Amino acid sequence: MQNLHKLLTIENSELAKILRFNLYGLAATLTKANQEYPFDTGCQVCEELLQELHQLLEPSFSDPRLLEEVGDLKGDLKQLELTNELKLLQLKEIFNNNSELNSYLGNCHIQGQTDAEIWNEIHRKLLRVPEDVAISWRHKALELAQEAGAVVDNINLDELPFVRDEIIYPGLSGTVQAKGLCLSQTALINSEISQTHLADNLYLIAGFLLLYIKFIEIDPDLHHALKSVFSFDVVSLSAKLEQRHQYIDALSDRLHRIQKINENIDTVLNLCAWIDMDEAIHSLVFIPPSERYSWWGKLQKESRHLLKKAADKAVKAGNEVRIKQLSGLYADVCEFSKDDLQLDYGGNPGEVLTCLRVYAKINQQQYPGRVIFRTLR
Repeated sequence: MQNLHKLLTIENSELAKILRFNLYGLAATLTKANQEYPFDTGCQVCEELLQELHQLLEPSFSDPRLLEEVGDLKGDLKQLELTNELKLLQLKEIFNNNSELNSYLGNCHIQGQTDAEIWNEIHRKLLRVPEDVAISWRHKALELAQEAGAVVDNINLDELPFVRDEIIYPGLSGTVQAKGLCLSQTALINSEISQTHLADNLYLIAGFLLLYIKFIEIDPDLHHALKSVFSFDVVSLSAKLEQRHQYIDALSDRLHRIQKINENIDTVLNLCAWIDMDEAIHSLVFIPPSERYSWWGKLQKESRHLLKKAADKAVKAGNEVRIKQLSGLYADVCEFSKDDLQLDYGGNPGEVLTCLRVYAKINQQQYPGRVIFRTLR
């Protein structure tokens, strides 16, 4: 180390600059390797070597020119490491600068600082855009990842509990290590929810409950607009933890209410409970709300199918039932809704962005719906 120290301390030496730059690179590489292989037999010796390198690289005198030079080298090294490590940097930039995606996502740029974060964040956002747009971008993302040496991995997946198995998007292996995401019936079976104690419809709703809880944990973009929890605005669940807990509690309470009422022969009471449950499910939203024909839109539509079954059951029992999902121009449906929320971006001006609660008329009783709509501005 003596000659290394001598060369490093020579002023105005290009060789000293090159040596210092490479030693910083060696230190960064060894630090990362030590983190990835914490049980390696050489781990302890590597730690001692890193200490020696750090001591060697610390300026032994306070020459301001040397200190400035060291700062420049560290900055250059950091930028070089970022460029070398991020295989998906180009994908991130293309995604962020696409005007079509911005129109659906509201200028919601990718924030990820690692390849795994970029891969997951992009694919989670694609769940909110129309299916044809999402398919095109998945192909583009995969092509760019493969050009960087990555390989599709359908095994390296995080599992979300639900009533069926489905790969939401794949993971990557090779030069890029990133987990994908999937729905897992096994994960639901292994949860505290037991299908043996629930009817098929209730098992699906229980699946929604656990799926939502897990998704809220992994996606910071999720909001809620459930009136019984907070009626004045759409609330971020990552920024307001108390609201997150209250929303999940409300979702759980409505499931238990349906389970209890389901044993009752009063079909009207049962239908009202399903309307409340459907509202809670559709009140988990993004800003702007997901497109109707996106993955999220299709998932939430499964709740509306269950609501229709409850309505059909009430009709067969002799009741007059009208259920209306509010969509299209807000001016055409506002008479059927109450306490609506408005946004000044997303979708088209003057249109309903999402129907949080359906309008219902049961016998002579009317139950207003609720929507999020785009202002005319």
